[in-house]
Amino acid sequence: MKKDIIIPIVENVYMAAVQEWNDDFMQKTWYAYLINDSDFPLENGLVVSSASGTIDGEPRRTSMLRHAFLEVPPVSALKIELIEDSVLVLDNQFMVTFFIGNTLYDKTYVFKANTISEDITEEVPVLFKEGVMIG
Repeated sequence: MKKDIIIPIVENVYMAAVQEWNDDFMQKTWYAYLINDSDFPLENGLVVSSASGTIDGEPRRTSMLRHAFLEVPPVSALKIELIEDSVLVLDNQFMVTFFIGNTLYDKTYVFKANTISEDITEEVPVLFKEGVMIG
């Protein structure tokens, strides 16, 4: 019976951390984006984010944040949330669930501790900005 269950593979959907100017803080801050570089819209989706790890030898965990979206059109991006500088030393996890047609897809993206950095940026497709991308 387990062999009959088909788990679809997520392709051309990425998470990216992009540094942008923030007028409220008067400095550059990191933002998480969901990138849809496919030919299909992502529909009725949910992104659940959290961070965990150790700081000064003590285990730390942030609260979970949930973000729902109706649709991310093909070849587009959706800004998910601001990534606070204090959590960059933790593993930042984004669990993404969405539909393409009648098929449910899900994938967990993890930015490992200290990997969101200006030193390792590359051009993010669709946004055409410098950022850190996983997927």
